[in-house]
Amino acid sequence: MLPNEETIVLRPTAAPGVRPVLLAVFAHPDDESFGPGGTLARYAWSGVAVHLICATGGEEGTVDAALLNGYESVAALRRTELLRAAEALGLSSVTLLGYRDSGMPGTEANRHPAALINQPRDQVAAQIVRHIRRLRPQVVMTFDPIGGYRHPDHIAIHEATVAAFHAASDPAAWLEAGPPYAPQKLYYTTFSRRLLRLLVRLMPLLGRDPRTFGRNRDIDLTKLAEVEFPTHARIDTTAVREQARAAALAHVSQGAGGPLTRGPLSKVLGLLGSADTFMRAYPPVDGDACEDDLFAGVQW
Repeated sequence: MLPNEETIVLRPTAAPGVRPVLLAVFAHPDDESFGPGGTLARYAWSGVAVHLICATGGEEGTVDAALLNGYESVAALRRTELLRAAEALGLSSVTLLGYRDSGMPGTEANRHPAALINQPRDQVAAQIVRHIRRLRPQVVMTFDPIGGYRHPDHIAIHEATVAAFHAASDPAAWLEAGPPYAPQKLYYTTFSRRLLRLLVRLMPLLGRDPRTFGRNRDIDLTKLAEVEFPTHARIDTTAVREQARAAALAHVSQGAGGPLTRGPLSKVLGLLGSADTFMRAYPPVDGDACEDDLFAGVQW
């Protein structure tokens, strides 16, 4: 099912090749802020053209009825929140691929014909290829192989982005998507397992069950803490902490101001510093590596 795609330009940028370009590809409005928001803000505010692709409208996000006043749908509200967050982060553009939120595993939304998980993976990859060739990013980022917390949409967009990253340079692939272009680095967003295990231990002391985390109580942090991904890059986001916080707070309907942005847990996280972590998927890492710049080694 072909979606209604939309690109919103927030900050006109110079022609590709004039300045560094970073492309982030995620599934829902808020993924850009509740994950690597600090990193996106750091690069945007240092002069990098940072572009975001968001695959779905986030229709399955739980929204308080009062917040829908003046909006025709949950997706319309979440689009507004996304654009506010993008402004706070300093993004150059946001592209909405136009698919429907698939919901968590086992929900009725999984069967919706417009849901992202029900689309041919090649179709979604072809869309991303077109934007890679149009924007010509040196660096691309997306979710890790389990989508952070095993959300079906996160996993689907991870698979499509990885396929697109490698296909974009193939002159025989998707000729209608523009001239071939090879991005140089691919990163997966990760979450420090050391920090996650600390949260799992602290939450019961604060009256929270780590097995029922999230606005809908459907994320089991104890299971996620068992999955290890290597950390190949650690990006210090201290200088843009306020921008990242403003972006997170823009997503009011999704629990902005919750336990990770205020209260005892937020104070603990603040003491541990401000940094985002990533796994480098391409080029492959030979041995140990811990970069402090996603553009390290990029050829200009």
